[in-house]
Amino acid sequence: MRAARTVLVVVGVLVMAFGGYVLVTSVSPQRIGGLATWLLGAVILHDAILSPFVVVAGLLLRRAGRSLRAWVLVVVQAAIVAGSVLALVVLPEIAAQRHGQKNPTVLPFDYGTRLLLVEGALLLVVVAVLVVGVVRARRGTVARTSG
Repeated sequence: MRAARTVLVVVGVLVMAFGGYVLVTSVSPQRIGGLATWLLGAVILHDAILSPFVVVAGLLLRRAGRSLRAWVLVVVQAAIVAGSVLALVVLPEIAAQRHGQKNPTVLPFDYGTRLLLVEGALLLVVVAVLVVGVVRARRGTVARTSG
């Protein structure tokens, strides 16, 4: 176990060193501030919003239906994570499209509508899984009490 940790730490340090090298050699100094702001914003969004939201959703689902199976929680949490990450990726494109660009072929699609469609599909999956999970939980309860 100690050897695996050592290897992982060494690989991590090497990857960070390579990233630092690429940053210094390929990004102009004027853009590093914007990059640092973006990275800080990504960390804040992940640690202060996305992660706690997924944890609270899991706790609320557990508390609301103690009889729900683990697979129901996994599907719901996965949908929350997928929807959140998708929104984080697509929202900057929507903002860039609103500001306009010199080349209209760079962002050619209606990203807002597509984001809503995918988020709606994820919501339908979550509702369907919750319905199936609740129905199965009730059937199990009825079968245990009547038998």
